[in-house]
Amino acid sequence: MRLSFRARRAVQLALTANAIRPLRGTRVGIPSFVTGWLTSELAPHLLALTVTDTAAHVARRGVRNTDRTGLALAALSTVGLGSLIASAQRAKDVVEQALAETLGPEYARSLQPPLTASDLATPWGQLMLPFRMRHPDVRIDRDIAYAQGGKRFLLDVYRPYEPVSGRPVLLQIHGGAWMTGNKEQQGVPLMLHMAARGWVCVAINYPLSPAARWPRHIVAAKQALAWVRRNIADYGGDPTFIAATGGSAGGHLAALLALTANDSAFQPDFEDVDTSVQACVPHYGVYDFAATTGARASQARLRHLLARYVVGSDPDLSLDDYVAASPLDRIGETEPPPFFVVHGEHDTLVSVREAREFVRRLRTASTNPVVYAEIPGAQHAFDIFPSIRSAHVVRGVQRFLDWVYLNRKAATP
Repeated sequence: MRLSFRARRAVQLALTANAIRPLRGTRVGIPSFVTGWLTSELAPHLLALTVTDTAAHVARRGVRNTDRTGLALAALSTVGLGSLIASAQRAKDVVEQALAETLGPEYARSLQPPLTASDLATPWGQLMLPFRMRHPDVRIDRDIAYAQGGKRFLLDVYRPYEPVSGRPVLLQIHGGAWMTGNKEQQGVPLMLHMAARGWVCVAINYPLSPAARWPRHIVAAKQALAWVRRNIADYGGDPTFIAATGGSAGGHLAALLALTANDSAFQPDFEDVDTSVQACVPHYGVYDFAATTGARASQARLRHLLARYVVGSDPDLSLDDYVAASPLDRIGETEPPPFFVVHGEHDTLVSVREAREFVRRLRTASTNPVVYAEIPGAQHAFDIFPSIRSAHVVRGVQRFLDWVYLNRKAATP
C-alpha cells in the first residue's frame, strides 16, 4: 500500500531526527544505528528525493489543495537534511586539523605528489552513485587462499592496473561483531582510493563466531599477515611496509595486530614469522574488550556478546584471557606503530568514549604519532560506501599513510 504524502514526509522527518540525535539504549541501539547511518550518509540523495516528492505533490494537487501539514513536515526534513550535509562537510576540517596537530602544520609538504586543493574538495561526481564502487585504474585478484580452511581463509588483492613493484601495503580486516561480514563488503572505498594511488591492498576473511571461538579470529589475521609477508612482492607490494586497518570488530583486530607483534600465543606453529605492522588505522573499533574500564556499555558487550558467542563460556577461561584480547590493556607491552584512530561522534554501537580512552593511553605510552579524528555527526560504519563524510576520511587516511610511509622510507638507509 502506497503511503500518503503526509505519511512519507513524517517517516522522513523521523529518520532525519534520529540521524541528528540518535536514540540510544540496548533495545534501540541497532535500529537507531541502521536508520541513522543510512540517513546521515545519504542525506544529499534524501534531500533531493524530499524536494522532488514535495514538488510533485504540489503540482498534482495544486496550491490550494496541498496538504499543509505534509508541507510543514517536508520543510522540517529539508532543514534537518541540510544540517546533516553541513555536518558531513565538517569532516574535512576535523580530519585535516587532527593530522596537522599531530604530524605538524607543515606535514603536507613532504607528501608526494604535494597536497592540492582538489585533494580536499568534495568529490561530488563520485558521490552521485554511492553504491557503484569500482575504479578503472584498479584490478582485483579475488579469493586467494592464505591458509587451509575454506572460504573464511581467503583474501582479495587490490592493486594498480598497471604493473608496480615495491609499493606499500594496506591490510583491511572487516567488521561484523566477530560473527558476520565479508571481505567484499567493507573498506572498499578506501582500498580503491589507495590502490589507484599506487598502494597494494589486501582484504581478508577470517573465521566467524559462534562456530569459531576466540582467539581463532586474531590467529587468522596473523596468518594472513604472514601470507602477505611471503607473497605480496608477487603482486607488486613491499613486504617491509604493511599498514593494518578495519572497522568495528575489524578495528579491534587491526589494533590488536598492531599491539601484539610476534606474540607467540597468537601465532601457533608460525612463531618465527614477523607479524609486526608499520602503521594502524582502526575505525570505530572495540578497544575495551575485557571491560576493565568498568564502562557500562563495555560490560554489557562482554556479558551479552563476547562471553556468549565470541570467547565462549569455557570454565578454564579467566579475565586474563579477555585482557590478552583487549587492545586497551595491551598498550605498553611493545612500542606501538603510528596510529590514526577514527571514531564517529554519534556512534551508538561502540561509544566514542572508548576511543578517547584508547587514544589517551596510546599517547602516554607511544613515541610514535597518534592521530585522533572524532568525526562530527558520524554513526558506526559511516565509511561502508562513498559519502561526503567518508570521502574526506578516506583521503585523510591516505595522507596519514603516505606521510608515515615516506618518513619511514626517508629514515631507512
